[in-house]
Amino acid sequence: MSLIEQTINAAYRHRVFFTENVFGLKNPLLCDVLCDDARAGTSRALVTLDAALATSQPALSPRVEQYFTTFAPVLQLVCAPVVFAGGEAAKNAPTQVSEIHSLIERHGICRHSYVVAVGGGAHLDVVGFAAATAHRGVRLVRIPTTTLAQADSGVGVKNSINAFGKKNFIGTFAPPFAVINDFQLLATLPPRDRRAGFVEAVKVGLIRDAEFFATIERDAERLAAFELEPMRRLVFRCAELHVNHIATNGDPFEFGSARPLDFGHWAAHKLEEMSGCTLRHGEAVAVGIALDTVYSRRTGRLDAASCERVLALLERLGFALFTDELARRNAAGELLVLAGLEEFREHLGGELTVTLLAGIGHAVEVHEMNPAVIAEAVVELAWRAQPKCGQPA
Repeated sequence: MSLIEQTINAAYRHRVFFTENVFGLKNPLLCDVLCDDARAGTSRALVTLDAALATSQPALSPRVEQYFTTFAPVLQLVCAPVVFAGGEAAKNAPTQVSEIHSLIERHGICRHSYVVAVGGGAHLDVVGFAAATAHRGVRLVRIPTTTLAQADSGVGVKNSINAFGKKNFIGTFAPPFAVINDFQLLATLPPRDRRAGFVEAVKVGLIRDAEFFATIERDAERLAAFELEPMRRLVFRCAELHVNHIATNGDPFEFGSARPLDFGHWAAHKLEEMSGCTLRHGEAVAVGIALDTVYSRRTGRLDAASCERVLALLERLGFALFTDELARRNAAGELLVLAGLEEFREHLGGELTVTLLAGIGHAVEVHEMNPAVIAEAVVELAWRAQPKCGQPA
């Protein structure tokens, strides 16, 4: 036998900028990012907009066009911003990916050009997957426009669409060229979507930073009222913890079988699918975190006081801890949500690895989950959701 073997190391620069009024004519940040290349000449860009954002901020598309006009000739917008439907349902078919591929080909977007995606997490997922697979990867700049995307999904390195009834079945790991968080773009979000990103901050505090979790507790009422300063602090620290994890945990592309940043997500992903995407990702994650927190307590890993802190904080932030899908069973009487465990294992391969809690800020990994204890946790959350009812034993 003959063998040629080399170890290939690839360095990635991962940048998350924070700014105000990214498309303001006196704000050069986006121009500077798009011109951050040794090659001289004009930087060409295709811009996509999330339809919900375009509808709530009708002046945004003209502002984008004016921005590129102002910074010509160093910037060129290859066509007017293209609007795509957002939300999880947009990920359920490859239609949008094909449309974006077509735009990239039609307008000559090459590996030294840019796709600028402006929208929520699902929109960034779809556009990111299209950008990562055109020409084997064109430069992507993400401009997240929801708290969830600014704090979590938009600052990561994943892109995906759903397939075969499974969330994120088709996708890539492709670090974006840059991420730009503009807090002003959150201004028109409905309360349901403003709240969604809070749960990912709770999650990362629980598994990484007890002090951050305590800060969220102290700010809970102000966050629930959507006060700007605590929201800014939450988004920044949550994004920072996520980026630090990606850069320093030694497995940014998840070659192993663990993904602690997905605490609470094995159930959440399944609940989203079972609800037909009527349950938002953040809402599903809140239920998933509550489920795994109660499970952690019931299996002796987490003390009762810490468990109550977690559940109470989620409720103070405005999240429900139970949804009817969680208790749905098949003809054999089995909880349908349990299928999420196998899908979670399959997504990474190898043995099942689920993150649980041994304390606030202290995560542990387990390789099996007891269906009977999960069922007990579901019953407990269902009882908790009942007004003026006591807790089961």
